[in-house]
Amino acid sequence: MSGDDDPSPLTAPIPTGWRTRWDVRPRLSRVRWSAGAILQIVVAVTAAVAVARWGFGHATPLLAATVTISSLGLVRDARPIRVLETVAGMLVGILIAELLVITLGIGWWQLALSLSLAMAAARFLATAPGFTMAAATQAAIVMILPIDVPFVRLLDGAIGGAAALAVTALIPRNTRRAELADADSVFSGFDDAVATVVQALRRGDRMRADRALQKARALSTRIDAWTASLESSLAIARISPILARTKPELLRHERVRSAMDLSVRNLRVIARRALYVEDDGAKRPLIADVIAEIQRGATLIHLSLSDISYEPLARESLRAVAVRLDPGAMLPDAAPSDQNLILSLRPLVVDLLTAAGMPGEQARSSVPRL
Repeated sequence: MSGDDDPSPLTAPIPTGWRTRWDVRPRLSRVRWSAGAILQIVVAVTAAVAVARWGFGHATPLLAATVTISSLGLVRDARPIRVLETVAGMLVGILIAELLVITLGIGWWQLALSLSLAMAAARFLATAPGFTMAAATQAAIVMILPIDVPFVRLLDGAIGGAAALAVTALIPRNTRRAELADADSVFSGFDDAVATVVQALRRGDRMRADRALQKARALSTRIDAWTASLESSLAIARISPILARTKPELLRHERVRSAMDLSVRNLRVIARRALYVEDDGAKRPLIADVIAEIQRGATLIHLSLSDISYEPLARESLRAVAVRLDPGAMLPDAAPSDQNLILSLRPLVVDLLTAAGMPGEQARSSVPRL
């Protein structure tokens, strides 16, 4: 985490050159992060093809493999509902194409009609573009690679979809690492933005206050990434017996994430007011010190994600700040703009107290009545 007296530069170097382009470490990291998904897909495809070929006697169960691969994929969002939606889209495409093959035969215009109907039906049923593309792809395969027995491909697709859903529960991707990495990204960005606000107020630096506002605004994409990975982890934990034990911890992380989402919004308000008050270029060390204390409390919340014993420390640290946030008592002779800046810290501290596990009503009562 950033120190209060460790100024961050306004610009940062960007690595260039052949060493960066040919560095194998990011490539190896990609393989390592995808290892679970690769294993999941290999097992599911092998099982689906084996069942279709030796269980049902299908000579070329191509769609059992393609449906499984497409529905699982290497995407980070491995929620069962996403897998089910993709499978449903592909089965819609297969069914439409099979019906057209039976009624109209095979040809170039039948292919065009099959794709049109499959994509139109998919768009009618779901808003996700991936659902439509899945339906169109499988419809094209059915029309281009026909077989004599009708609806065999539909059965193959259903087998592939069932295999994909089964491995999602029985060999789940451990998305905890991705979820924690996204949480780390949120807290490191939050810490950086708060530290920049502290430096701007301590130095009377309007340019740095503007940079703090930019950093605070950029946190929304990090929050979105954490939300997606946490939702994926929770969805898998709900159906997987292997990861069921992680559900209570993930629910605690969801409480922290929800509170941090609000904290980030409040931080943007604070950064905007800091930019406004620094029009005069005056140093405001007292306000900077208060925000630095809040920053330390947020650091303890970050640590509590992997070690819950930090939560009481975070609550005590933030409560010690909250009880002093009376603008009139803290800055009795200050300008209204400075007092408003102190006032804007109150919602932030309340949200951080909630993130640290304090009930909402108790967190709100921690700040002085005005």
